[in-house]
Amino acid sequence: MLSFENISNAIHNWLYHSFSPTTALWLEFVLVAVCVISLFSFLGLVLILMERKVSAWMQVRLGPNRVGPKGMFQTVADTLKLIVKESMTPDGADKLLFNLAPFIVMIIAMMLMAPFMFARGFQIWDINIGVLFFTAVSSISVIGILMAGWASNNKYSLLGAMRSGAQIVSYELSAGLSILCIIVLTGSLRISDIIASQENGWWIFKGHIPVIIAFVTFIIAVTAETNRAPFDMAEAESELTAGFHTEYSGMKFALFFLAEYINIFIVCALGATLFLGGWMPLHVGHWQGFNHIMDYIPSSIWFFGKTFFLVFVIMWFRWTFPRLRIDQLLNLEWKYLLPISMVNLLLVTLMAILGWHF
Repeated sequence: MLSFENISNAIHNWLYHSFSPTTALWLEFVLVAVCVISLFSFLGLVLILMERKVSAWMQVRLGPNRVGPKGMFQTVADTLKLIVKESMTPDGADKLLFNLAPFIVMIIAMMLMAPFMFARGFQIWDINIGVLFFTAVSSISVIGILMAGWASNNKYSLLGAMRSGAQIVSYELSAGLSILCIIVLTGSLRISDIIASQENGWWIFKGHIPVIIAFVTFIIAVTAETNRAPFDMAEAESELTAGFHTEYSGMKFALFFLAEYINIFIVCALGATLFLGGWMPLHVGHWQGFNHIMDYIPSSIWFFGKTFFLVFVIMWFRWTFPRLRIDQLLNLEWKYLLPISMVNLLLVTLMAILGWHF
């Protein structure tokens, strides 16, 4: 199977042979930072263009088709516009917190990239509590949103931030219980162990109906956590103009906008890792010939293919379901998803104890 493992090992060995251990370590930190920032920029351009093209396809229209071939450079033009646009700070705002909030949201998104395995042997940090690291760090992002809403000195921003806080905190419970189902089956919090446990089949297939329920619950919960339609009450333009980032413009607005799409990619990458095998090819039991053919497809293509499939599903939701009211949004979580997730976790635990999964 093709892998980035040899490339990363070659760079690691060259740095440690050419420089002192301390210098080599810092150079690795810088190299990883440059790679993550470059990935963020590329994913932002691709995901925003994908959003526009998917929405156009859903609505039977063309979408961006002027800048570049078939509108491919439209997002580049929009980025240049935001770079040169003046950033305004409203009177009465808390300038320190107002300017700090978008950077907090982006920094948290960058930290979430650390435990993911983008390909075989290609991972920033194989921490032994990878899933716990993800859930713990992702929950901090609500602080940046609340900070932006309060510091803006705008009632619409504050209301949008409070809605977003209630929404994220609520739906984290169902998302966490869905993640626990896979942890119970694998017996590990390490991302590499979770992927290795799916060598003979992805959990979505070999975990029976309880894992399918956990997967559906996870997709619904992370859609709400990322403030995506139909759960976008925090940014409801018909009520709150733009929600918590109403007063932001220029690059500060761009950071919030970019963080939203990067968070979509991150939660979809987590879903692909937990339920769809991450970079692991599609293997079926003892079908050696079929499994050998699947191994010829590079592991990075498997990972990004699964992730972008889930991104497409979340974008599909936006143009399929109407926006929920805030009471409907919270009722869905507390009266339906949370009880279902708790019962489902008990079923998965029983299934793991009795060994009923494949």
